[in-house]
Amino acid sequence: MDTRTDTPISTSDDFAASWDEPQKSALSQAELDKLTDDLIAALKTVYDPEIPVDIYELGLIYRVDVSDDRDVVVDMTLTAPGCPVAGEMPGWVEAAVSSVEGVRSARANLVFDPPWDASKMSDEAKLALNMF
Repeated sequence: MDTRTDTPISTSDDFAASWDEPQKSALSQAELDKLTDDLIAALKTVYDPEIPVDIYELGLIYRVDVSDDRDVVVDMTLTAPGCPVAGEMPGWVEAAVSSVEGVRSARANLVFDPPWDASKMSDEAKLALNMF
């Protein structure tokens, strides 16, 4: 099974410093690895209702940033700016990310640069949609 590996999940001291609460110690690599796996699993539970593939495999997740305090910011896009669930999908992503154990807060930013196209899809998504 081919899964997406190009979505950067990183830690950010700058983001953590923007919160009023005291900053905790940095995430260990093992903690970040587990959190990364859990975040990807959570993102894979969110589907575009018109496409039978999850948003992670569709390539709609552009960036996931995790602060040392475990605040998570997701930059995501839509398959088209006029998507009927444009107002709802960021909330679905925030809810999925918030459900991950250890995540303190979640925010999803809707971005359209770069524009989404089918080249951002994983092989698994292309196979599910008969695009090979």
